Amino acid sequence: MSTYPLRLADHVMEEAKQAAAEDNVSLNQLLSAFIADGIGHRRAIMSLKDRAARGNTAAALAILDRAPDVAPDPGDELPDELRSAKRKNRP
Repeated sequence: MSTYPLRLADHVMEEAKQAAAEDNVSLNQLLSAFIADGIGHRRAIMSLKDRAARGNTAAALAILDRAPDVAPDPGDELPDELRSAKRKNRP
């Protein structure tokens, strides 16, 4: 386990103390959990960016071009406001 002197703005520290008290955990537990959660989110975003960079747009569009043009199943229709917006954006 490591230690790190962390400087926080006073208002951030007050919010953190209040959140820790509301969750009935120590300030250290709360901040450690937030940091771990933030690192997990960052790792997920970086992974998605990496996968997107390897993607082949032309191949994906070719697959979509082969999809049949059929009406959606009941309940899968676009809401009216999205359907009209989609029509406006067509070339």
